[in-house]
Amino acid sequence: KIFCISIMLSASAVAKNFAHRAAPRCAARAATVRCMSDEALQVDHFTHVGQWKTYGDLAHHQESKFQIQTFNKISPIGLARLPEDRFDVKAEAASKNSHAILLRSHKLQEEEVQVTVRAIARCGAGTNNVPVARMTELGIPVFNTPGANANAVKELVLCGLFLGSRRVVDGINHMKDLGAKGLAKERVEKDKSMFGGREITGKTLGVIGLGHIGASTARDAARLGMKVVGYDPGLSIENALKLPRDIDIADSMAGVASKSDYISINIPYIKGEGGTHGIIGKELISNFKDDAVLLNFARGELVDSEAMKEFLDSGNGRYVTDFPDDLLWDHKNAVVLPHLGASTEEAEDAAAGMAADTINEYLSTGAIKNSVNFPTVALGDRAPGTVRMTVVNKNEPGMLAKITDAISQHNLNITQQINNSRGDVAYNVIDFDASGASDSAVFDAKLLQKEITMLEGVLSSRVLYGVSGTGYAKNVDGNYFA
Repeated sequence: KIFCISIMLSASAVAKNFAHRAAPRCAARAATVRCMSDEALQVDHFTHVGQWKTYGDLAHHQESKFQIQTFNKISPIGLARLPEDRFDVKAEAASKNSHAILLRSHKLQEEEVQVTVRAIARCGAGTNNVPVARMTELGIPVFNTPGANANAVKELVLCGLFLGSRRVVDGINHMKDLGAKGLAKERVEKDKSMFGGREITGKTLGVIGLGHIGASTARDAARLGMKVVGYDPGLSIENALKLPRDIDIADSMAGVASKSDYISINIPYIKGEGGTHGIIGKELISNFKDDAVLLNFARGELVDSEAMKEFLDSGNGRYVTDFPDDLLWDHKNAVVLPHLGASTEEAEDAAAGMAADTINEYLSTGAIKNSVNFPTVALGDRAPGTVRMTVVNKNEPGMLAKITDAISQHNLNITQQINNSRGDVAYNVIDFDASGASDSAVFDAKLLQKEITMLEGVLSSRVLYGVSGTGYAKNVDGNYFA
């Protein structure tokens, strides 16, 4: 069976932001979307016509399209992955009724996340600039793009290998000084002994963290003739398959450090007790060889600068990083670059494209992939004649039973479903057949959606039936918003 879809646009409570909300009455209007057979699906779509300026922009709102709000300059090549017939992309403040947000380095504030927002995607791996914990409380999945910039960062790590092996930067600066004095040709051969180094072939690279970047770094270092030792207690099968066959897997970071001539750290920065702040500290550095080279293209806060300075002062060790360091920036044995890791056109295109694809899939089908706060969830294609609903709820006992019971009370048959949880949040995707719901030609989905959304513990729900931008409902401080 294939459904006709009738969208009833009426009034409801919305408010200014997540902290303060009012519930004024608004004008109601109706619209019908042409479809697919002799049956109809009725859903609510409340338009806050009277006070739209408090949360939206009716004049520039594109009906039947998902409104995507962007912060920072997002690659147009990546954004082109969002079909123009279903997505309307606007920059920053130009969109006040956005359904999803895409950003890069912008530090997102809670008040910038409108009540209409269903999802947030960061074009990059780190999400420190997004209030992830608060978004989880509000039932909003936050996505990232793991691996999109892996090749760009890996190439810079390999560059760091050579910068740490030869005093290339010192040599460049010396030649500039000689050139300014008109002495470059006279001294070029005499002074080259000042910048001697070593080859990397046959040396050992230690890789701490074997994710997308670490695994590809290990693989390419082996191709350059290096021995590789690695450590990652959470090594995935996918990344394990990228590793060189003869890699030596150590049982600790100290085990890596003691065997390595070069050490590349590729781990996330995690604040707080048990986190990774200053994890490359005095204790671990005590296992370094005297002439070891540390490559840090992950996060500056991972390294204890005081301990690293003590190491650099005591021997011929080196430190190469693309993060600023107020203590080591001018040390003779440190090479501090601008943060160039992902600064390539290719990486920006790939990250934006992955973020766009993730948002498209989530908004269109309810599937979740690459989320930092929600579980991974994917359900097969919705069968003709069925309706798909997604529900975000607190991860509490009995919630799934409450949701399925509400569906059964409407004589609806669940054809397929999936439920998964992560931390304090759970997520459901449910397909049901509405043919037995009532004798009426129209199935009133809006009543079912309101019942489910207002269940204690439910945060939001969506009815996915082919019309972009509609079918979303949220429990806002005990008020029903759709």
